[in-house]
Amino acid sequence: MNPDSQTQLIVSGSYLLPTCRQQNYIKNGAVAITNDTIVDIGERSHLLKRYPEVREIHEPHGLVMPGLVNTHTHAAMSCFRGFADDLPLMTWLQEYIFPVEAQLDSSMVYYSTLLSIAEMIKSGTTSFCDMYLFAMDVARAAEQAGIRSWIGEVLYDFQSPSYGKLEDGFTYVREMFELYRDHPLITITVDPHSVYTCAPSLLKKCGLLAKEFDTLLITHLAETETEVDLCRTEHGATPVSHLENLGLLDNNLLAAHCVKLNENDIELLAARDVKVSHCQESNMKLASGTAPIPALLQRGVTVSIGTDGSASNNDVDMFSEMNTVAKVHKVSTMDPTIMNAETTLHAATLGGASALGVDDQIGSLEPGKKADLIVLDLNQPHLIPLYNIPSHLVYAARGADVVHSIINGTVVMQNRKLLTLDESALIVRMSDIAQKVLNIRKRAIKSG
Repeated sequence: MNPDSQTQLIVSGSYLLPTCRQQNYIKNGAVAITNDTIVDIGERSHLLKRYPEVREIHEPHGLVMPGLVNTHTHAAMSCFRGFADDLPLMTWLQEYIFPVEAQLDSSMVYYSTLLSIAEMIKSGTTSFCDMYLFAMDVARAAEQAGIRSWIGEVLYDFQSPSYGKLEDGFTYVREMFELYRDHPLITITVDPHSVYTCAPSLLKKCGLLAKEFDTLLITHLAETETEVDLCRTEHGATPVSHLENLGLLDNNLLAAHCVKLNENDIELLAARDVKVSHCQESNMKLASGTAPIPALLQRGVTVSIGTDGSASNNDVDMFSEMNTVAKVHKVSTMDPTIMNAETTLHAATLGGASALGVDDQIGSLEPGKKADLIVLDLNQPHLIPLYNIPSHLVYAARGADVVHSIINGTVVMQNRKLLTLDESALIVRMSDIAQKVLNIRKRAIKSG
């Protein structure tokens, strides 16, 4: 059959930005989609002639662009949004988050994940990478919503409310690999929590498992000064050097945060082609610091952007995250040219795809790539006038400006209405879960 006759959707607007670069924009541009794949891009008039009688989603004042890629989330932590704010990381974790997480159940994780996914889709994210508890329920939520995802069950040395003993955790992860083998949207990863919650033997076992299944190894790394000091005391090395000594610094490692790095750490990350997920808003809110992203980029390290969980951000809006990333590095270096709009937008799109090992599939709008794209409404006071599209996306746009979202060729949001999720019912359900969280916290306080 002629591929032209199979084309089922054209998405068009006043502008098409297929990459992060202003020079690549197309006035009155459009994207043609067949099944889950982009088959053509160009001027709208040309595509309408080339593919007549095809359904079209046209936004007269719209910007068509790649969907955003969020490379570090704990989606189910939306149930903790605002629950424990204004605390240091270790206090936040050990006195508030870990005790309540110990009482989580699969239903709470499932619905809380759906809430985050709804927020992500409505703010322009089409792919996310998640590490959390009850990961099968995270994957179940992602599958229902139709969002592209990388999902791992967090592993650590103490017992988990999800799988119990650590040995059962590895069984759980293997079951996930089997369950989602060759899934079109869900990829399973191996996720040891961190160097301070995982013994060297656990970290090495995770590394072997990731190699066995040819997947990503994902961990929190060098997030705080406390973590670095503890690692030096226990292992005689920085967290980065510790992973190097264990043979885990490799091109399949995605390291979240990387805030506290010395020059040797930076050189090691670059030499081993480790990928970094930069979570600036969370690092600011927990006063962890600012990662040396300009130095990492200068060494050629692949840098992506993550929001972290809603308990420490407190949202999963990647437009807000881009805005913060660009501005913080300018002021921290006192250089207004650092992290310019195109560099920041790249980190949130193709940089994210590269960090996840799929830059040949997503991250830009090109024929042959998967049809993951969003449309923004530019006809708004805060987006007028328009001189430079990447600049607007980083410094002026908001997640609420996204009006349509297409993932893997499927329209999952149109005119701000979610098509794969019941948003109203989900919000009602989350009210019950919030009360459950409060009750768990009260019991924890009483037990002392």
